[in-house]
Amino acid sequence: MNTVAQASVLAQNTFSHVSEGDTPYETGGLRDFFLYRDLGIAAATGGQVVAQLVKANTAPQAGTGWHRHEANFHIVIMLKGWARFMYETEVTLVKAGDCVHQRPGIVHFLFDYSPDMEYLEIVSPADFKTIAMPAPCEVPAPTPWNN
Repeated sequence: MNTVAQASVLAQNTFSHVSEGDTPYETGGLRDFFLYRDLGIAAATGGQVVAQLVKANTAPQAGTGWHRHEANFHIVIMLKGWARFMYETEVTLVKAGDCVHQRPGIVHFLFDYSPDMEYLEIVSPADFKTIAMPAPCEVPAPTPWNN
């Protein structure tokens, strides 16, 4: 990267500190069955990166559907509970403490999660796109929640 490009990237970045009560969990994110809490990183990086907390809002029914993201970088760090994903044709259980790097373009489906599921999602760029994809295989049924 040349000096001008480096200066441009640095100029877009600011210091950010978001405390627990500064931003609420809200609906209106990518999935209506999750709640999202913005951590201020998209604003602090001029849209280079988004970091958000995502947690279960309602029981799994249809899941996310098969999709992929147009992103350069995407990780999920499970903070509480668990989620089951299909990554291509493999079931992957992601539990509290686990970290998943979703390589660019990987076709996946989040189909099951615990009532206490909460994860940190970090993606670049912040305005990444989600594209529906055809199903490469069948998806197991979700685990019913006992209310």
